Amino acid sequence: MFDLLIRNASQIVTMEGENMGVVEKGSVLLHEGRISKVCTVQEGERCDAEKVLDAEGMVVMPGFVDCHTHLVFAGSRAQEFRRRMGGASYEEIARDGGGILSTVKATRHATFEELYETGLKWLREMLAWGTTTVEIKSGYGLSLADELKQLTVIRSLAQEVTQTLVPTFLGAHAFPPNVPREEYVEEVIDLMLPEVAEKGLARFVDVFCDSIAFTNEETRKILEKAAELGLGIKLHVDEIEDTGGARLAAELGAISAEHLIKANEEGVRAMAEAGVIPVLLPATTFFLREEARPNVELMRELGMPIAVATDFNPGSSTIFTLPLAAACGSLVDGLTLEESLKGITINAARALGLADEVGSIAPGKYADLLLLEMDTWEELLYLFNRNSIHTVIKRGEVVCAHE
Repeated sequence: MFDLLIRNASQIVTMEGENMGVVEKGSVLLHEGRISKVCTVQEGERCDAEKVLDAEGMVVMPGFVDCHTHLVFAGSRAQEFRRRMGGASYEEIARDGGGILSTVKATRHATFEELYETGLKWLREMLAWGTTTVEIKSGYGLSLADELKQLTVIRSLAQEVTQTLVPTFLGAHAFPPNVPREEYVEEVIDLMLPEVAEKGLARFVDVFCDSIAFTNEETRKILEKAAELGLGIKLHVDEIEDTGGARLAAELGAISAEHLIKANEEGVRAMAEAGVIPVLLPATTFFLREEARPNVELMRELGMPIAVATDFNPGSSTIFTLPLAAACGSLVDGLTLEESLKGITINAARALGLADEVGSIAPGKYADLLLLEMDTWEELLYLFNRNSIHTVIKRGEVVCAHE
């Protein structure tokens, strides 16, 4: 006896094998929160199931995985947006005390409850658009107390929402005002990292390694300490300038390197050899009107599994829906539709070390599934501004349904 039969889908996009493993006219059987098998409609009808969902006229896909967000924050940067539309650059705004530091100020002043309620609102909206797994970074505290506040909010949200949340410590996001640079790096290494590790508040540690942020040497020191403490490694690299961050990610054995729009060929090749997952953030490129693009052709040539994420944050990407981020992957960064869709499912799961659990429809994996009201999977990106989600299933349970 199976727990649930999803029957008669027009298409099942498994993300397994060639061509995304698209199965025409199929069914999916679930048991104890996991996928039991994908089969023909006829075979499915011969199986006993406690519940049946009719997916006629629908496409079934894996739940979306957003592998790079900053969604626990306070305040708005709408005025910065207006200024940027008037010609100011991201770097100019940051130098004038805006950018990340303006959100740091607002987040420090916000209470735990305020951050929690705002984060909950965003997560519920993301769920309604099919996002079932979300990575969330800290980085708007830049002090031990405020970074712990953000990470504790993330842990509390994980106990409330149906999504899987992956916490990442990003204390090295920027330098706080009135703290000497060397002193802050030491604080991150000697004070923050041990506390975060001891309390089990993060799965990964990230560093913004770029010309306006942390140097390669500072980044190496921080992430070597993170690895020593048993934490996974991620990097923001080569977004503003090519500083050799991609190669550094390879040397450190990072699970992923993110942004990469200025990364050089040598660095990309080093990442490919080391198995570092490239995470593209094309919604940010779109939002900031950047002209540079990541070297997608080289990544494709090297067979790298390219992930795509929203980078949802209040300053450089207010986009929180993965269909739009994936559409930007094709419209902005030149990914094929298949690459963009893999980018927000199986490859995003790889960037979080969760590919054995989510990101595709395969026996034994968690039953994180979407039923979408569309004729073919291409419509997800073609009609990216239309929410086509009919049903969201998380670990075998219906958690969101649109009638």
